[in-house]
Amino acid sequence: MKLLRVGNVGQEKPAILDDDGVIRDLSTHVDDIDGDFFAAGSVEKIAALDLSTLPEIDKSVRIGPVVSKVGKMICVGLNYADHAAESGMDVPSEPVLFFKATSSIVGPNDTVLLPPKSEKSDWEVELGVVIGKDASYVSESDALDYVAGYCVVNDLSERAYQIEKEGQWCKGKGCDTFGPIGPYLVTKDEVKDSNELSLWLEVNGERVQNGNTRTMVYKVPFLVSYISQFMSLQPGDIISTGTPPGVGLGFNPPKYLKEGDVMKLGIDGLGTQEQNVERFKK
Repeated sequence: MKLLRVGNVGQEKPAILDDDGVIRDLSTHVDDIDGDFFAAGSVEKIAALDLSTLPEIDKSVRIGPVVSKVGKMICVGLNYADHAAESGMDVPSEPVLFFKATSSIVGPNDTVLLPPKSEKSDWEVELGVVIGKDASYVSESDALDYVAGYCVVNDLSERAYQIEKEGQWCKGKGCDTFGPIGPYLVTKDEVKDSNELSLWLEVNGERVQNGNTRTMVYKVPFLVSYISQFMSLQPGDIISTGTPPGVGLGFNPPKYLKEGDVMKLGIDGLGTQEQNVERFKK
């Protein structure tokens, strides 16, 4: 299934994309796509519906963040060896974890706003893993039992804030609009192998990232298990699993986002995003 949320900001309603590419309204069956949705077993409930009986929604509707009320967004740094190399950093002996502020989350095609003084904002296409049920101290062999599905994430980063300022990476990762997620939550039954997904990103039509999840250092089952050793994971939490090479920081000289840029990105089977870049103005 391809689940999504559509409507104006703060007024999104749950929907599903049928096999013919028609967006269907789920709001008479479930309240939202959030932690409560997964905890209640609503994925199975929706799977049993005859989608042809659901009202159609016009394709021109805005697509919102695919999951509402995300409790935690946990990111994995330097999880592609070739990206670590372009960043001038060693491949970590264990996963590098950091949090991305949930206030950064926006829809997949919403405008990305550069912070007022940002000069080094960067792009990162990533595979997002959405947790489907409570997970604590789970084994790697059982880890996928706790996954609801997958989505596209653009883990935008302000490199000066992230690297040049004192403290942790969260300063450069949590800016408003720096977390587009979606367009869909694709349930795990439709993803044959999360370790064999092509992912890409273009800036102004130039393909800058072109990778595959097969080159991740730490794969999805290991990451779910590993993170659950340090914190419990709840339904609706998102793990963003790292980015392949081709980020702006890795160019010589570096390339960074500017007003008027357009990013387009996607992952095989999970859909595409497109964001216009503007600068935040009060």
